[in-house]
Amino acid sequence: MQNTVSTPITITGTGLHSATLVQMRILPASAHYGIWFRRTDLGRREGLIAARWDNVSRSPLCTLVANEHGASVSTIEHLMAALAGCGIHNALIEIDGPEVPILDGSAAGFVRAILKAGIQRQHAPVRVIEVLKSVEVREGAAWARLEPADGFEISFHIDFADAAIGRQERALNMANGAFVRELSASRTFCRLDDVHAMHANGLALGGSFENAVVVDGDKVLSPGGLRHEDEPVRHKMLDALGDLALAGAPLIGRYHGHRAGHALTNRLLHALFASPGAMRMRVCDGEKANFLPGIGVSQADLPLSA
Repeated sequence: MQNTVSTPITITGTGLHSATLVQMRILPASAHYGIWFRRTDLGRREGLIAARWDNVSRSPLCTLVANEHGASVSTIEHLMAALAGCGIHNALIEIDGPEVPILDGSAAGFVRAILKAGIQRQHAPVRVIEVLKSVEVREGAAWARLEPADGFEISFHIDFADAAIGRQERALNMANGAFVRELSASRTFCRLDDVHAMHANGLALGGSFENAVVVDGDKVLSPGGLRHEDEPVRHKMLDALGDLALAGAPLIGRYHGHRAGHALTNRLLHALFASPGAMRMRVCDGEKANFLPGIGVSQADLPLSA
């Protein structure tokens, strides 16, 4: 069955790029509605944006969706990961500015709010996108690939010169609340030198040690240190889930990312839909649906560090 949120959810916070306070509401939506954003500071028609792979515009540091009127919402990846990881298929997200609140740099705040509000099952079957053959995109040393699998899996590999991060890799079957337990509290990360460079160029002005893991060589500068020894690669998996959620339906397949970022994962979706015979849409039967992200998830799955 498809799901939506049981009651409206209000979340307030600043964005990553700006310190301006933004209010966002996640509203229940009917079956087959999908995920849409509505900019309440713009006209009703001009401010409606579908959270879809072909609405993504290139943006530094984050994922941004825009419509034909030029309206956009950025930094949507953590929210999209939370919706997908909680099994929410339909929702209208009202927001009074151009950027989703960054909160603590993870998806945990969104997940907590969704699970507190409750998840409403809808009398409509879930349609999934089944990957039928491998599709891969590359950019320099980075690559991302989707290949057939029985369920939905994500694996990721990163390699940074900073000893506080270094080489990390992890793989995870995303069934039965695994995202909430294993990935949702993992925060975005950056190097101290990059923070200074971004601020000098007017980027990430709302970023701080409170909403990102900041490293400098072998030191973790953010208060409290890491939530997991491999928190950086877990966050890259979180980002990948959020970006893949823009496919418009849950995926049945295996995603591999090597040094991949938001833009490369979006290119992968473009390649998937452009490659003849690479995928098919189908109704997910009851047994297969039991292994989709979010099935059976509860507040008890939230990690204590969130």
